[in-house]
Amino acid sequence: MADLGELKVPAATRPVAELVVGFTDEACQRLLDEEYAVLARHVVGKLARKRPSPLLGGRAATWAGGVVWALAQVNFAFDRDSKPHVTHDELAAAFGLGKSTLSNKAKQVRDLLNMSEASPEFLRADVIDGASMVWFVTVGGVIMDARSLPAELQVEAFAKGIIPYIPDLGRDGTAALLERHGMPPVA
Repeated sequence: MADLGELKVPAATRPVAELVVGFTDEACQRLLDEEYAVLARHVVGKLARKRPSPLLGGRAATWAGGVVWALAQVNFAFDRDSKPHVTHDELAAAFGLGKSTLSNKAKQVRDLLNMSEASPEFLRADVIDGASMVWFVTVGGVIMDARSLPAELQVEAFAKGIIPYIPDLGRDGTAALLERHGMPPVA
């Protein structure tokens, strides 16, 4: 189980967050992969920190299913060509809930966290690398792909939290740069 202290889950929501993470971990390990499990823990942590936390209303299994369904949507896991791939039926069966229930809860999760295909904090690394919307920035009123900008503008966009890493350095190079400067690693 994830260290909920690391996720900064408040004591008041810790019991329900532990239940939800138990469900998400099990479903992600069985149907998807560890990267989805890590993303699901992140989402549960964010929901647990909201005031009031929406996790305190409703069933843990429903919240867990909604979290995983929302992540599957924004990471295209329902697309047959996606790896890993999951069907709506498989995900609904994993949580013992109806597809419409999970779809509605996933919409609630997405709305609460402003989660979309353009939100790098909720995306798998391979999706970030291929998602054009993640890399769009406005420079002088013109929308551009940050991957085509000069390195100094990439660094500035990264420092402002606009892009997930410095494209010219790559994910590993950005992490190494942050480590050298004693900063937290790239998520």
